[in-house]
Amino acid sequence: MKKNRFFAWLLLVPLVLSLFVPIPAAALDEPELYCTNAVLLDANYGEVLYDKGAYEKAYPASTTKVMTALLVLDAIESGQLTADTMVTAGETRMQGIPSGASYVVANLKLGEEMSVKELLYCLLVPSAADAANVLAVAVDGTIEAFVEHMNRKAGELGCQGTHFTNTSGVHSEEHYSTAYDLALIMNAALQYDLFRTIIGTAVHTVPATNMSEERMYYNTNGLISNWTYSGYVYDKCIGGKTGNTDEAGRCLVAAAEDGDTLLISVVLGSGPVQVEGYADLRQGQLISSSNLLKWGFSNFQRVTITRGDEPVAEVAVTLSRQADSVLVKPQGSITRTLPKDLDTELIESEITLFSDTVEAPVKAGDVLGIMKLSYEGETYGELDLVAVTSVERSELLYKKQQFIEFFQSSTVKLVLVVIFLLAAFILLKLLVFRKRRRYRAGTGAHRRGNYRGTRR
Repeated sequence: MKKNRFFAWLLLVPLVLSLFVPIPAAALDEPELYCTNAVLLDANYGEVLYDKGAYEKAYPASTTKVMTALLVLDAIESGQLTADTMVTAGETRMQGIPSGASYVVANLKLGEEMSVKELLYCLLVPSAADAANVLAVAVDGTIEAFVEHMNRKAGELGCQGTHFTNTSGVHSEEHYSTAYDLALIMNAALQYDLFRTIIGTAVHTVPATNMSEERMYYNTNGLISNWTYSGYVYDKCIGGKTGNTDEAGRCLVAAAEDGDTLLISVVLGSGPVQVEGYADLRQGQLISSSNLLKWGFSNFQRVTITRGDEPVAEVAVTLSRQADSVLVKPQGSITRTLPKDLDTELIESEITLFSDTVEAPVKAGDVLGIMKLSYEGETYGELDLVAVTSVERSELLYKKQQFIEFFQSSTVKLVLVVIFLLAAFILLKLLVFRKRRRYRAGTGAHRRGNYRGTRR
């Protein structure tokens, strides 16, 4: 019986001790993805929530057209164009576009006139490559100049792994990007209401032109429309842009909103996949995008991190008779998008004081250091460390300090040395001069005595 009690106590001890040990935040389950590269971005704050080869080189295919649309929207905002500006399709409308099913065109005819807005619908809803070329010429005069503009804009947005060679995403070894860069480009385009309206349109009818009857186009994004792919519509998705070439695989840049939260997902290098529970192949780019967006909304929230109002360090104070030190405390807060199950008490604090000693006067609120907050190697931000109280300066100590510092100055020391050497030189000259006078005086007296002694 005693033996059983002994083993019972042994089992109880770890349980009791566990009550005093912090429980770390549970690791998030990975979203189920079928792609080579992916990223999930909190668009409102530019924070990456998920990364799968997000900074690796990849081919963007027709997701390139988001950048093309962005430059057109920039031109509208600057007043260079308007949405109703009529544009004439020229001879370069098919420049660089291979024939084949992979490259959708709006079959724009030479001399056909269409408004900028309708061309944008052709560009983004069915993904018409010829519309991209026509818009490029409308903005920059030539396709070549527009492509240079695309690369320049990419640099301005902070894209570090992107290089474009054409307006529509036609495959080229020198036409590449990254999942993260495409998210940045998408985020910039989402700032325009017209872009949001177009990418969220399931079906659009382009009015008749001077050379064509009206055209009806369906959105190639299966998260918005059931026309191209059925059974993938996601109610929180506000739109996106598809891409598909043999080299790039099937790609999708998508955006979704839930309340004030706006997420951007980028999925590259996907394709048809076999999914458990389905007899037919499923579209990996659509499943992956939907899973990634849902995962983001389910697992993350906006969190404000503070560190209370208690002092965390002490700084020595000189030139004061009131106090020889001052306490510092963290001030402010950091707001981040973090996993919902993360215990903020587990976030580590690293204190860095600007100096171990500070001279009075010190005012309450003076910033004397920083507190870095991080978790598992990721830095979330920094809080200022400010003085809790004010410390007045002693004028007597201050003047004494000024006096000491004055004579410790290199310039003053140099001047004093010069003065000392000059004084020494003058003194030496005086001594030598006096000695010579004495010598001359003594010599003169001796000569006069001899002369007097010889007179008769």
